Amino acid sequence: QVQLVESGGGLVQAGGSLRLSCAASGDTFSSYVVGWFRQAPGKEREFVASVSSNGGSTGYADFVKGRVTASKDNAKNSVYLQMVSLQPEDTAVYFCAARATSSFNRGRLYYSPAEFDYWGQGTQVTVFS
Repeated sequence: QVQLVESGGGLVQAGGSLRLSCAASGDTFSSYVVGWFRQAPGKEREFVASVSSNGGSTGYADFVKGRVTASKDNAKNSVYLQMVSLQPEDTAVYFCAARATSSFNRGRLYYSPAEFDYWGQGTQVTVFS
């Protein structure tokens, strides 16, 4: 199993940028698919991005396409979420999550919170206008 710790959240003006990081410890991180999710007050947790275990494939929610880039550095046991052109509606707690995958599925992505087994504690992103 892996332990995940997010960082990089904060307060940013609309139009600004943030880079979130997720540091993993425990098991071999290269065997894990990672997802980024967010949850705003009173709303359900929603998918933002996914990165395959080998880092070669990524998937994004429609509402962040073109504004978000997810990447995975297995050598550093870390995953990143670069966000630009942030808007107030992006305000939420952002979580990274991980799921073990076999060597046959190195490029596979997952999109539902229910498909992930390990979660970080989240990092708050607040965008003001």
